[in-house]
Amino acid sequence: MHTMIPAWINGTLVPVDKLRAHLDGLRHKAVSVFVVRDGQTLIQRRALGKYHTPGLWANTCCTHPHWDEAPETCARRRLQQELGITGTNPVFRQQVEYRADVGGGMIEHEVVDIFLAEAPADMPLAPNPDEVMQTRWIDLDALRAEVAADPQAFTPWLRIYLQDHAASIFGRG
Repeated sequence: MHTMIPAWINGTLVPVDKLRAHLDGLRHKAVSVFVVRDGQTLIQRRALGKYHTPGLWANTCCTHPHWDEAPETCARRRLQQELGITGTNPVFRQQVEYRADVGGGMIEHEVVDIFLAEAPADMPLAPNPDEVMQTRWIDLDALRAEVAADPQAFTPWLRIYLQDHAASIFGRG
């Protein structure tokens, strides 16, 4: 089954196959979520079966909305599908556009709605092994230090978010 995502072709938003959007480097809609608690952020290591950036660390959840799906609805859906997270309230932080090579001849050219969600201390996680191979909670400063020490272990978009947008996402630079 092919997933159709919203992408711009000749200035018009149209449904496009997700793989085609990445192979052709088409500008398309995306959603990213950062789940935080007690000063730490939940990050995930992408499953090895993912068709791009497998095995790399990313923010809590990153995905593409379905055609005509609201970004907040998409954020909630994918938190549940990827990590078993329910009951959070993702709050819109900002919209970011970036373009990055994600390997394998694919380009992410995304217009991303970024959300931040506060997690309760006892929030259970149930990672979907088809999506996520590992999760961990990490302090923002420690995450920045790890990214600086080994940038290739992290997805391009997470590096961009931390470098250019941390203040608007987390409320501090």
